[in-house]
Amino acid sequence: MYGMLLFVILAIFVAGLMVGRTPEYVGKKIEAKEVKMAMLAILVLPLMFLGWTAVAAVNPQALTQLGNAGPHGFSEMLYLYTSSTGNNKSAFAGISANTMFFNITGAVAMFVGRFFMIIPAMAIAGSLVEKKSIPASTGTFPTTGGLFIGLVVGVILIVGGLTFFPALALGPLVEHLIMTAGTLF
Repeated sequence: MYGMLLFVILAIFVAGLMVGRTPEYVGKKIEAKEVKMAMLAILVLPLMFLGWTAVAAVNPQALTQLGNAGPHGFSEMLYLYTSSTGNNKSAFAGISANTMFFNITGAVAMFVGRFFMIIPAMAIAGSLVEKKSIPASTGTFPTTGGLFIGLVVGVILIVGGLTFFPALALGPLVEHLIMTAGTLF
């Protein structure tokens, strides 16, 4: 729930930039502090799963634990850390994730993914509680219609695309292109 509210705050910020007004949500002004905290919470996630995947991709000990070489092995590691950061900790069947390296790095990703996202979200909540409510005016961007829903979905797709597409291009997309060329790992 709080993850969705972080994207709502970003969408409100983008809407405020488009109309040239200070963004407002639920009668509270969204200022730089809230937007910075929302971005910090959202950036923690790719830092964990992309960062640990990069570390594992260059660690010889981790590479020996992969069931598959090449792009599929990269996808195995990416999924392991994405799942860990999302507090699920599942893995592809091909990776031997029950090793010291994957257990420690997966646990760190899980810890940071859970608590380092909650702390900025709680800071936003505390900041909004302290602010006085302001009545809606004619210049207030409505947050109850389809336009706002489209804006939130657009922000989620853009942030998600910019986060995952480069990693997906190194893993599943390359694997598919190589497979159609007749090469298997």
